[in-house]
Amino acid sequence: MNTGPLIVQSDKTLLLEVDHEQADECRRAVAPFAELERAPEHIHTYRVTPLGLWNARAAGHDAEQVVDALVRFSRYPVPQALLVDVAETMARYGRLSLVKHPVHGLVLESTDRPVLEEILRSKKIKPLVGERLDPDSVVVHPSERGQIKQALLKLGWPAEDFAGYVDGEAHPIELDESSWHLRPYQKQAVDGFWHGGSGVVVLPCGAGKTLVGAGAMATAKATTLILVTNTVSARQWKAELVRRTSLTEDEIGEYSGTRKEIRPVTIATYQVVTTRRKGVYAHLELFDSRDWGLIIYDEVHLLPAPVFKFTADLQARRRLGLTATLVREDGRESDVFSLIGPKRFDAPWKEIEAQGYIAPADCVEVRVDLTGSERLAYATAEADEKYRFCATTDSKLRVTEALVRKHAGQQTLVIGQYIDQLDELGERLGAPVIKGETTNANREKLFGAFRSGEIQVLVVSKVANFSIDLPEATVAIQVSGTFGSRQEEAQRLGRVLRPKADGHEARFYSVVARDTIDQDFAAHRQRFLAEQGYAYRILDAGDLTPGVEHDETPDGT
Repeated sequence: MNTGPLIVQSDKTLLLEVDHEQADECRRAVAPFAELERAPEHIHTYRVTPLGLWNARAAGHDAEQVVDALVRFSRYPVPQALLVDVAETMARYGRLSLVKHPVHGLVLESTDRPVLEEILRSKKIKPLVGERLDPDSVVVHPSERGQIKQALLKLGWPAEDFAGYVDGEAHPIELDESSWHLRPYQKQAVDGFWHGGSGVVVLPCGAGKTLVGAGAMATAKATTLILVTNTVSARQWKAELVRRTSLTEDEIGEYSGTRKEIRPVTIATYQVVTTRRKGVYAHLELFDSRDWGLIIYDEVHLLPAPVFKFTADLQARRRLGLTATLVREDGRESDVFSLIGPKRFDAPWKEIEAQGYIAPADCVEVRVDLTGSERLAYATAEADEKYRFCATTDSKLRVTEALVRKHAGQQTLVIGQYIDQLDELGERLGAPVIKGETTNANREKLFGAFRSGEIQVLVVSKVANFSIDLPEATVAIQVSGTFGSRQEEAQRLGRVLRPKADGHEARFYSVVARDTIDQDFAAHRQRFLAEQGYAYRILDAGDLTPGVEHDETPDGT
């Protein structure tokens, strides 16, 4: 028997013993093809999926390397059926390829004629192809380059795209590295993306995804369209690019609800791009307004479904997706793979934390009890009202006040879903509230005052979940969330993970109503953080009394 750190199971899960002396070497070997599912303290669980294996093939790894990694590090004999399945799944990738033909334009070629015959009989493929050139190739309508990749992936025959990219309109962009440099992992991410041509970079919140974007732009030296989640994020991207690159303010346009500027670098919000008038997307001309050389999708895990449709038409452009998690609540990871590109770089949160680039975090779930009358009202509430009822219980207001007092003097964010709850908290805490109706100018003013320390407590709705850079936030208190959204939990923890100037540890509290659907949703939301190695401590609200200054242990002592 081998004494390796890995247990390979026939259900395609891999169990990695974290404390084993070969654990780091093993992790590096399996990371290209296996998806990390859970990463608590001692045993990390990975899963081998077709999408993961095809990601590995796209990055240049072959079945021999995968099989070697599994056999070399496995403590027990690897199930033979799993090894066969790995080899056969990976062999499916690349039997079909998209190439540029000098006469016929875009052509789908096959090294395996029966596979081509099989897919051409699919009703999904027929409308996307034209003339059969010979037994091994068929013309593809150039406008269907994205759709055919999407359809082939769903049929289990992912195509390799060798059709290349247009350079787009050249535009000089240099990194201004007089006062900063790309961190090693950021440079690896840029190199991995550029070598592959298109794809996704996965980095924790606070690890500098914007700088990876800037690095890709400086490599492309071309006009760039950047799609972001909201206007505040657009303005933060602009400020970072002006600070970190040779670009001036005049070279960067904002295309949002309030401004419609198209410049060599244009930053647009998903919301304006997906706005429809009388059933027609009103701003599609943005994609054709310039000969873009690069398109960047910020928070690609939030890409609205209509943008997949537009992205299918942009296959000749280099595309970079940036995200903290490829978890999509709608399960459309395969669309990200086929339309944006394979995963080109992935760095676990704990690894970046260990290098000192993001702050260590202490995650605490504080459980509160409903009062007797509240429990009765909750028990008899309509199903669609139950979550709102328990998520906004008065008990949470008292606990939140106690937590804010406990961390007096520290930059604290109070985050929630329900506006009336947040308004009441703002009043009780004497803190400003940022919500959907808050103007962008006022939001930026309040975020600025928080960054400078002028405001120490800020109450925010889910408008602050994404792309808001608040590096000095040390404490986050979540009072209610979007049901069981794992994405949201990751983003909210990310608000406090930026490294602190004083070396402070980040605190993330989730205030949860005991014995209710709130507790069930919290468990689901926390799964992503557990996968990344952040364990929640559970604390009873009764232990949080005014004036208590000590740090509680899990049992409240």
